[in-house]
Amino acid sequence: MTYADIRVEKKDGIVLLTLNRPDKLNAVTWNSWREITQAVERLEEDDEARVLVVTGSGRGFCSGTDLAAAAAAAAAGEAPPEGSRSERLRSRFLAAAAILACPKPSIAAINGVAAGGGLSLCLACDIRIASEEARFSAIWSRRALVPDFGCSYLLPRIVGMSKALELTYTGQMIDAQEALAIGLVSQVVAAEELMPTAMALAERIAKGPPIAIELAKRLAYRGWRQELEAQTEYEEYLQRLCIESEDAQEGVRSFLEKREPIFKGR
Repeated sequence: MTYADIRVEKKDGIVLLTLNRPDKLNAVTWNSWREITQAVERLEEDDEARVLVVTGSGRGFCSGTDLAAAAAAAAAGEAPPEGSRSERLRSRFLAAAAILACPKPSIAAINGVAAGGGLSLCLACDIRIASEEARFSAIWSRRALVPDFGCSYLLPRIVGMSKALELTYTGQMIDAQEALAIGLVSQVVAAEELMPTAMALAERIAKGPPIAIELAKRLAYRGWRQELEAQTEYEEYLQRLCIESEDAQEGVRSFLEKREPIFKGR
């Protein structure tokens, strides 16, 4: 299958999904989330595929939503290409849930910035390995928005509630070593060693017993799956409330104008 925003390659049971908008630090659009979901659904049906590896092309893993593209589409009065609300929900807000629900083990090879939706995407993977150049941010508060794509559910469970809320409230950017210290990633390696390290781990997993490994993942996430889907629906509802605020509009304007936002609480 041909994709516009991602590349998908398979070799020796390993599926490598690469976000492929390097000029935008792999910022995602409605179409990007739809393609990710489609690729994961195809992976689930492929008995030869045993491990999913997710990474980004160029300097970034994923810088979050492409705000410039979203603002341009809104100014032009363009509707999201998926059409109905339920289709948008499935393709965008449930993309991270689809990765977590996928029975195949998943590894995020985080090569650069992972912010906003990019952070959610790597959180949905079972294992996270970071380059020394990786950086992470729950950046939504700097745009007067709430976390989405499942981050509000996954981040507290991975790093603990206190640290998750600190990152959420401030939107601060943390480096790979701090991410390792708080348990956000399990390894930090030199940039040139990132893909060899991730692929070596994927090869080791791929050689294991697929039925037992898939069932082990199912056991580990048994209590999370339905809760995550419900949480992403609630995220979408609250995000709609935020988007209608003046502060959110200021957040987008300040980003496009490359300045600090001035929030007024309305």
